[in-house]
Amino acid sequence: MATGRSTTLHPAAEIRTYKGQDRALRAGRLGTAGLLLSVLAASAPLMVVAGVMPTTFGVMGVVGQPLLFVVLGLVLALFSIGYAEMSRHVHNAGAFYAYIARGLGPTAGAGASLVALVAYSAMQVGVYGILGFEISGIFATYLDLRVAWWIPALLAVAVTGALGWLKIDLNAKVLGVLLLIECALVVVFDVAALAEPAAEGLSLRAFNPETLSGAGLGTALCFCIAAFVGFEQSPVYAEETSKPHIVVSRVMFLAVGFVALFFAFSAWALTVATGPSEVVRTAADAGPALLFQLTETRLGTGFTDVLHVLFVTGMFAAMLSFHNVVARYAFAMGREGLLPAAFGRTNPGTGAPGTGSLLQTVIATVVVLAFALTDDMPAGDPTTPVLHLFTWMGSVGALGVTLLMAAASFAVIAFFVRRGTAGAQIWRLVAAGAAGLALLAIAVYTVKDFGVLVGAAEGSALPWVLPGIIGTAAVLGLAYGAVLRARKPEVHAHIGLGNEAFRLDQAATATEADTRT
Repeated sequence: MATGRSTTLHPAAEIRTYKGQDRALRAGRLGTAGLLLSVLAASAPLMVVAGVMPTTFGVMGVVGQPLLFVVLGLVLALFSIGYAEMSRHVHNAGAFYAYIARGLGPTAGAGASLVALVAYSAMQVGVYGILGFEISGIFATYLDLRVAWWIPALLAVAVTGALGWLKIDLNAKVLGVLLLIECALVVVFDVAALAEPAAEGLSLRAFNPETLSGAGLGTALCFCIAAFVGFEQSPVYAEETSKPHIVVSRVMFLAVGFVALFFAFSAWALTVATGPSEVVRTAADAGPALLFQLTETRLGTGFTDVLHVLFVTGMFAAMLSFHNVVARYAFAMGREGLLPAAFGRTNPGTGAPGTGSLLQTVIATVVVLAFALTDDMPAGDPTTPVLHLFTWMGSVGALGVTLLMAAASFAVIAFFVRRGTAGAQIWRLVAAGAAGLALLAIAVYTVKDFGVLVGAAEGSALPWVLPGIIGTAAVLGLAYGAVLRARKPEVHAHIGLGNEAFRLDQAATATEADTRT
């Protein structure tokens, strides 16, 4: 018999957990299509093409960005082999930290939980910067109205927080429609760019390994990984899918394949439209306006106007996706005692992790306000909202996710070795090990090149302070895990178990009852 208070859920939809019915997410609400659209929304095609790609070209000076997406796609496909197999055995909204806890131990899981919370929060908050800048630009261009970037950014925080209280079904439909429209528009641009190339023609130079050079290559690797972020979120929704052992792994591979090919092709289209020898200079001069300048000359003002609007809606879709993930991580952590118990309860009416949603809204508000108060640039200057808030926070988040993926790769190996099934899973474990080593190398190069990203002067502490946010989260999480192990061993033992803890408690209760009789 389930513990805890009852809710209005229909019995068929009931999910029982050791914490009670109000500590559960609703099952059977997402199939393959709904989950795929939800996780792909985090990649925000227009935000990547208009925001990430110009930054990688212009700030980091890497011409071979199209090849970079192909290489990263292969690395993440290797990662997905082991990650997907583990998703068949572990269903927990805590995803990364749950996997790491099951493989490397509960203390490591506690460290990973805080890193995940900080990393995904950073990525979500960073999007508010470029969103606010774009909306303020639209107001200035079409309404002749000067609005500081942080005003629309804070309004977006409020709207996103409100939607976080709604059912995932509604969010999935909203995200899916926006995603499909974005992809269609990007494809139209790609075709137009190839049909009307720059003076160098349909050059394939961007796929030459020699173009993978530049002082910011390490940070470019991490920054481009941010474009893939979303596929690894599939297990976060495992408790809400109809057949998690099938749907989650299927969606993961579909997402990695789509993102790698789609963005490699679009990045190549940008080099064709500007010319490989000119793409770095052009992107540095134009910044986030690069895509819109190229569409203006090839597809006209009307198409570019629509693109501006869809750019905003695409970023909004990404914010919703990240918001949902952070809320579910907070829910899983609250359910297992890593956060206060209030975070581990769902809203009785919607089944959404409401307290986690509120937490993310508060964090976003504080960070946006902090950047707004320190912005001394004139209206319309992208330095604070784009080059600082978006780029810095996005890179911090991408670094955190990269480290989580590396740790999860090694956790997969440990998990199956401990179960005594390493022989049967050997090729998956080899793939996981290779991916883990590659991801660790990317993380090391990212930290090494962080100064290029932030444009820091020699001797500046900023290149270490920003990556230090992730390091601090890891240390604090590990320390908290050690404290739980010493003072609350029962809580420590449940880290990463999720719904399985309910079955363990049920078995223990049944054994105790049998002993008494």
